[in-house]
Amino acid sequence: MGGEGGEKAEEKSGCIWRWRLKMVVLILMLRLLALFATAAATLVMALNKQTHTFAVATIGNTPVKITLTAKFQHTPANVMFVIANGVATLHNLLMLAFSFVNDKYNLKGLRFLIVATLDMMTIAVVSGAATAIAFMGELARNGNSHARWNKICDNFERYCDQGSGAMLASYIGILFLMLVNIVNIYELRRLNSVN
Repeated sequence: MGGEGGEKAEEKSGCIWRWRLKMVVLILMLRLLALFATAAATLVMALNKQTHTFAVATIGNTPVKITLTAKFQHTPANVMFVIANGVATLHNLLMLAFSFVNDKYNLKGLRFLIVATLDMMTIAVVSGAATAIAFMGELARNGNSHARWNKICDNFERYCDQGSGAMLASYIGILFLMLVNIVNIYELRRLNSVN
């Protein structure tokens, strides 16, 4: 009887260990995908620049031209977007590094709470920046006739398309961060129910 109870305990321990390994691998994969998405959003927006030459007048037969450049630095929302996604990339990189040394620092479930809180803060900052970019993209594509703001995407199409791609990558990163957060909260709940 004593051997039978030991085998059941050992089997249960093995099952818990396999479940925990699956959760760790899932979190690592989701966090790696979030890292790639936020890094892509940062790089695509930070390298977003287009120059276009316009004919503004004609004197005789000679056109008067002006060259304008659209850069991400020209709009504070774009700068915030690059900074927020850069911080999210750094956060994901640090959390990945921390996940490899987490066994050395067993905090009795406090780690899941801290990581979940930091993930939620990162999601909030990145979603705020992505929403600001969505607003600016709408304004750039359609303008605002009431405020007499002209649309610019008809002249700087590649600039607008690149900004849209960065915004899409950022929203994908937010989705992966939310999934990581859900798994972390589930692990925290499961850890508290076991104890």
